[in-house]
Amino acid sequence: MGTLTRRSILRGMMRGSAVVVGLPLLDIFLDGNGEALAAGAPIPTRFGTWFWGCGVNTARWFPDKVGANYDIKEELSPIAPFRDKVSVFSNFNCILDGKPNLVHWSGAMATLSGTAPNKGGVAGGTAEAPTIDCLVADHIGTDTRFRSLEVACTGQSSVSYSMRAGSTVNPSEVDPVRLYRRLFGAEFQDPNKADFVPDPRIMLRQSVLSSVKDDRERLMRDLGSADRQRLDQYFTSVRQVEQQLGQLLEKPAPAEACIVPKEPGQVELGPTWDVAMQAHDLLGQLVVLALACNQTKVFNVALSIAGSNLRKAGDPVSFHELTHEEPVDEKLGYQPKATFFMEKSMETFASMLKMMDSIPEGDGTLLDHSLMLATSESNFAKIHSVENLPIMVAGRAGGRWKSGQHVSGNGDPSSRVGLTIQQVLGMPVTSWGDGAMETSKPISEVMA
Repeated sequence: MGTLTRRSILRGMMRGSAVVVGLPLLDIFLDGNGEALAAGAPIPTRFGTWFWGCGVNTARWFPDKVGANYDIKEELSPIAPFRDKVSVFSNFNCILDGKPNLVHWSGAMATLSGTAPNKGGVAGGTAEAPTIDCLVADHIGTDTRFRSLEVACTGQSSVSYSMRAGSTVNPSEVDPVRLYRRLFGAEFQDPNKADFVPDPRIMLRQSVLSSVKDDRERLMRDLGSADRQRLDQYFTSVRQVEQQLGQLLEKPAPAEACIVPKEPGQVELGPTWDVAMQAHDLLGQLVVLALACNQTKVFNVALSIAGSNLRKAGDPVSFHELTHEEPVDEKLGYQPKATFFMEKSMETFASMLKMMDSIPEGDGTLLDHSLMLATSESNFAKIHSVENLPIMVAGRAGGRWKSGQHVSGNGDPSSRVGLTIQQVLGMPVTSWGDGAMETSKPISEVMA
């Protein structure tokens, strides 16, 4: 192909016109330091994650009773109305396998990717394997407009725990207005409208990658193995976009639960608790309606970054700082100021449950036809504990998940939860994880 530069492009012809596709940043461009519902169709099953930072107070959160009708402690009390639809998991660990405990990172990636990561910290890090939402999206999310949706509630799009592998994060939408326009703007096709007219602009966009196929293959031969892998991931992403565009050219299946909302007004964004709560409610409502309207089947909600920067209005001290600096009250047995945010996090999770459970679908609700994995990166954040991680799974997967139980893992890797979810969703996996986190043992208690 000749000398490659950062301005290199792939060229092709489509319908008599020249088209070009830009390239991602490759090692070859860098210096040595790397710096420079159809009628009668079954109701779909959805999957999502809901993440909160800085853990829990063990004695105030985990139930004592194992099995159904588990007891609900103070911090978990907001989910009481949904106990029959929420499974709680205790004594499941991030097993580091000789790796360092990367504070506010290892615990999250262990549960979400099945591996203990090699790099990371409060500000983020790498994933040694794709997170579970990406794997599930590849299995159930290819026939919707959006393979997945990611939202974050503190105003930072970089706050996301959805990763393909490496350091590339699937960025979050943080602005409810932008999310609304993305979901229900000009390209939205109401599934319950009788008429359907494909958008010719989408027809033109769909075949760009095919038109540069020959040039792409020549380029791949000239690259090193790392660049070939990176470019292959890039083109996989482009192909996925093409597939999503293809969905826009087909009349969507009817969705009785689909209600097209009005555009929300502009709201303040940021880590102040009241502001973040409002953002969560608006973003969550839009995600739920996107699920009901079959715009996606996979979603990820991040209440905050793992080393949570949530704070009260007028208080410069964040939740994360409180977990380390506030002493444990001798009479109460916990940190009261930090615990405020732990309790509020569970209230917010309960609000997401309420939104999903309020959408009727078939003989149940949207929540009944979903699985939502909720977790945090720490148990007791003051000491960065990654043993006995707080994990919940809400929903019933259309009857395939026995909900409403407390299951103790007896020190097993938290990846057992992810393996179980994948098998319940019909994915052909017999084991999941890596190293000491690898498991071939699903949690039979919750499998219908």
